[in-house]
Amino acid sequence: MQLKPISQQVVVVVGSSSGIGREAALQFAKRGASVVVSARSQPGLESLIDEIRQAGGEATAVIADVADLEQVKAIADKTIATYGRLDTWVHASATAVFGTFEQITAAEFKQVIEVNLMGQVYGAMAALPYLRRTGGGAFISISSMEGRRALPFQSAYSTSKHGLEGFLEALRVELQHEGVPISITSIKPSVINTPFYNNGRTKLGVKPTGIPPYYQPSLVADAILYTAEHQVRDFIVGDVGKVLDVVQRLSPGLVDSILSLIGFPLQKTTEAKSENDPNNLYEPVSDDNRIEGDFGQWVIPSVTDWIDKNPVLKWGTVAGALIGVSALAIAAQVLNHDGGA
Repeated sequence: MQLKPISQQVVVVVGSSSGIGREAALQFAKRGASVVVSARSQPGLESLIDEIRQAGGEATAVIADVADLEQVKAIADKTIATYGRLDTWVHASATAVFGTFEQITAAEFKQVIEVNLMGQVYGAMAALPYLRRTGGGAFISISSMEGRRALPFQSAYSTSKHGLEGFLEALRVELQHEGVPISITSIKPSVINTPFYNNGRTKLGVKPTGIPPYYQPSLVADAILYTAEHQVRDFIVGDVGKVLDVVQRLSPGLVDSILSLIGFPLQKTTEAKSENDPNNLYEPVSDDNRIEGDFGQWVIPSVTDWIDKNPVLKWGTVAGALIGVSALAIAAQVLNHDGGA
């Protein structure tokens, strides 16, 4: 499957008023794409459009709530009306409620599912017909490592991301079966330093935090831009996420034990916060349009992301590791043989 260079693309970024989506939209525009940005926050979109245009980029804004199918379809319709086609759809909208399952109301749990899961489903419903008409393209879903491993205090969010992974897997196979040249990518960030932890609703009595270390939003944006040009099934962002993925596959019970010890205290700050404080569960926090959050002191770099974006080096590294393991096995056999003689 051949995807267009970003400079030739029309890109939609849903959930772009802050955080990962905002950084991705800025980077797409910087690379020469025509960008349609969407979110619930009008001030956030207006400031983003101004920033893109001041840098010489081309962008259009559509205010929309992803929990409403018709509003999501309006994003796609506006894209076609303005630019005549759609090449890449990036879906980054998300919300959360932090607390134990028994603290979360049914309405709150449902709202997280509506935004994080159904919003992505609606995005696919809106984008796929136009991607087919264009002759192919990319649907890039911002999922989470919580789609692989759920965390305490985040039952609704983890549920939404597990459901999202199931949806993307089924959709991907259906399109492959039809021979439709649409790349379906799940990007699974580790803990990212965005305003996500500021803006989620909390039942903890304090402002929540991710389990450190953190990675910068620009690292996720880099992965998004890479997968807009290269067909990639899954992209885990952050070294820690890749380690967690391996350990979860090998021993889920071990991860259970680790999280039962560290998963509760490490998700709480000492900053008091009420569930009635401003949060984005039902309405946008319109005055928080930042890309980065409050935890820059815990940010670390990631080596494996760069390797994943350089397939020759990646497979060379894998081959080298396999050769090394084989050499050790042969040496062990020789030593055992000599010892037996």
